Amino acid sequence: MILITGGLGYIGSHTVVKLLEQNKEIIILDNLYNSKIEVLDNIVKITNKKPKFYQTDLLDINGLEEIFQQNHIDCVIHFAGLKAVGESVAEPLKYFNNNITGTINLLITMQKYNCKKIIFSSSATVYGTAETMPLDENSPLGVTNPYGRTKLVIEEMLNDLYESDNEFGIVLLRYFNPIGAHKSGLIGENPNGIPNNLMPYICKVAKGELPQLNVFGNDYDTVDGTGVRDYIHVEDLAEGHVLSYNKIKSTKGIYTYNLGTGNGYSVLQVINAFERANNLKINYKIVDRRPGDVATVYADTNKAEDELGFKAIYGIEDMCRDSWNVHKIDS
Repeated sequence: MILITGGLGYIGSHTVVKLLEQNKEIIILDNLYNSKIEVLDNIVKITNKKPKFYQTDLLDINGLEEIFQQNHIDCVIHFAGLKAVGESVAEPLKYFNNNITGTINLLITMQKYNCKKIIFSSSATVYGTAETMPLDENSPLGVTNPYGRTKLVIEEMLNDLYESDNEFGIVLLRYFNPIGAHKSGLIGENPNGIPNNLMPYICKVAKGELPQLNVFGNDYDTVDGTGVRDYIHVEDLAEGHVLSYNKIKSTKGIYTYNLGTGNGYSVLQVINAFERANNLKINYKIVDRRPGDVATVYADTNKAEDELGFKAIYGIEDMCRDSWNVHKIDS
């Protein structure tokens, strides 16, 4: 059985679907802090399978204990965590407690029940403000906010855990910028309130829920002056987790992989692709740069391709079309 923490969240739910489609036995743990119980119903609609679900928080060690007592868990895919960069700057202790303490509780329980396979949802934020592109897994690490620090600390914890016990099989997945949604339109990224990320913000502008998109700076050394990022379809990202599971289910070791496309798109290129894919106009305004933003970030994905057989297959217009599809159905 595979335990998926945060399995009703954006990336978690897509990974659940892919694993259920491969007839894997799945247990979802989610505290519903930044997800909705309706996602579980939609997973059932897509797959015709209902995974076991526990509404539990990783800070609840007794709740975790109960899950491991009641089920024979072979592997954990660990998505659960707070993820808003701005909030992490305002409330660092909340992030350290939730993300790091929650992960410690999870690892202690895994060790107690002799579960020694884990895939961790890390982030390209662990590379900090590296100037040399593309970023590969050996690029210098450094963080610029408490959210990124929690990811880096957990990576270091997992490295130390493997050093202490070589029976573990661990994969650290550093995501770049996930967008897109399941083709059905039943699951996707639709955060509550003001979005932190570009694509959900564009969708809310397209729906008329927000008046305009602010584009932070047009004087970077890029193709059109706006910031360039490596956007990856969430379906490709979910496939990366399936490939990671296939690698460690019978292997020991600790492995780190970038999951991106290896291509960068500027903010204006994403807006233009969204307009083309959906035949809509997006109202945007150029405003000042945000502190801490760098001009260009994109991945070197050769290691994931060579060792996992991972290759992103969706293009930017696919990502834009599928992102909007969720919002159309939702409205």
